[in-house]
Amino acid sequence: MSLSTTIARLLALPLLAGGLSSGLSASEFVVDQDHSAAIFEAGHFGVSHVYGRFPEIAGSLKIESDAAKDAFEITVTAATLTTHQEKRDQHLKGPDFFDVKQFPTLSFRSTAVTAIDDKTLEVSGNLTIHGVTKAVSVKVVKVGEGKVMDSYRVGYETKFEIKRSDFGITTVPNAVVGDEVTIIVAVEGIKK
Repeated sequence: MSLSTTIARLLALPLLAGGLSSGLSASEFVVDQDHSAAIFEAGHFGVSHVYGRFPEIAGSLKIESDAAKDAFEITVTAATLTTHQEKRDQHLKGPDFFDVKQFPTLSFRSTAVTAIDDKTLEVSGNLTIHGVTKAVSVKVVKVGEGKVMDSYRVGYETKFEIKRSDFGITTVPNAVVGDEVTIIVAVEGIKK
């Protein structure tokens, strides 16, 4: 066996040791904004997609040895939205879309968590966008965990679709901006 194969196997052992909760029994994590993202994709005139990001994301993760006791809470500051085009960003932040002055945050709070396999969770909870709260259920994948520099970290990611009309964002016709919006939330948590 080569030295590189031996090292690779040794590095993999902590990750294989326990699935979703290896090393994480009853641990609380705070979301690391610098290594987390909330991204959306929306159709533009039925010919392309526009992508946006909310750079200011916060929250907490509670990870137990029993996934049913896990909890996820994420808050995004709406005014930080960027699509890297100032005129479009101002329109999206205004009353036609997110209306960030009236609805300064988007949020998700879990109400139930079920383990599907050793890397995937079914997470149900309340998603609030534009002041409207809807119950959603999403698949959340554990990306990994481990000690990074001086802290223990864990990462999760989800990708799901919503209809903006379900959240009262209806001023602009669907022919201009698609009703179905894809959301990606990727968080890295730092153990408290």
